[in-house]
Amino acid sequence: MTTQRTADIHFFIVEHVEQHPSDIVALTSSQFGLSRQAINKHVRELCEKGILQASGQTRSRRYQLVTLDRVQTTVVLEGQSEDVVWTNHLRSHLEGVPSNVIGVLNYGFTEMLNNAIDHSQSEAADIKMLRTAMTIQIEVRDYGIGIFRKIAQAIGLHDEREAILELAKGKLTTDPEHHSGEGIFFTSRMVDSFAILSRNLFFSHDRGDNDWLIEVEEPEFSGTLVRMTVGLSSKMQLKDLFSHYATDSDEFSFSRTHAPIKLAQYGSDNLISRSQARRVLTRFERFAEVILDFQGVDFIGQAFADEIFRVFQNAHPGTRLIAINTLPIVAGMIKRAQFAAAENKT
Repeated sequence: MTTQRTADIHFFIVEHVEQHPSDIVALTSSQFGLSRQAINKHVRELCEKGILQASGQTRSRRYQLVTLDRVQTTVVLEGQSEDVVWTNHLRSHLEGVPSNVIGVLNYGFTEMLNNAIDHSQSEAADIKMLRTAMTIQIEVRDYGIGIFRKIAQAIGLHDEREAILELAKGKLTTDPEHHSGEGIFFTSRMVDSFAILSRNLFFSHDRGDNDWLIEVEEPEFSGTLVRMTVGLSSKMQLKDLFSHYATDSDEFSFSRTHAPIKLAQYGSDNLISRSQARRVLTRFERFAEVILDFQGVDFIGQAFADEIFRVFQNAHPGTRLIAINTLPIVAGMIKRAQFAAAENKT
């Protein structure tokens, strides 16, 4: 077997073992057309190198990536500077990491720690970083009011879940004199996996399959925990991401946003009312272009579609609305509203 072939097999195992801890041998065997015995040899080699570790007996054997480096500390927030914490506690543990990945981690960590410093009302924050052969994960956990409650109280939201959709849109801050409201928006899109746990709400976003999730957790979790994971093979470039959310007419602005509409849908409720649509529309007028992502939305009502694609669009012609990932029934409702909007103009 060639050296390159071995390297490919090893990379495949390391890349997929977190999602397939109990069947990684079978998965790799199928991928490369080799026997399980041959793949078991490669797995043993990775274990001997300290990259993988095994647990359980033969039939229940599971594998996981070994934590190669761990940082865990607590910092007092009053008078703290996020860049100093980054330099003193994390940066020296990233030797050999690609520069673009360091840039993503630096941006995400400093933005999230700054949020804790300025908004959480917590005395201290716990910082954790875990590094494996495949990923780097950073956590920032405070013990304050909780991010979703803070936002809901500050801007008068009826339900704390509404704060998640507002964060996903961007340009949301409870302190506009000192913050742009861009930190969570861009961090959640530049890392491979992003999650926030606060009180009884868990919000996550997986960039790989563009999956957005809200779950209600019990019991309540005090404060806020933010977790960011970046793969060492990530090709993300900060300048490319910022450019993606700027329109051609203003290449240096945050003028384009992406709104995952399913975050406005709670449980089995359908999106049917004008009031639901108005919650979705909040602050859209601040953008030149809004991408409304209907992935995971099975149905919308006529009133919901009309409020967005006729009433709002006619009132704000300077904001371009683009619907994506629509099922046929959803697309039909949108076209109906757009047709009515066009008729209004004639």
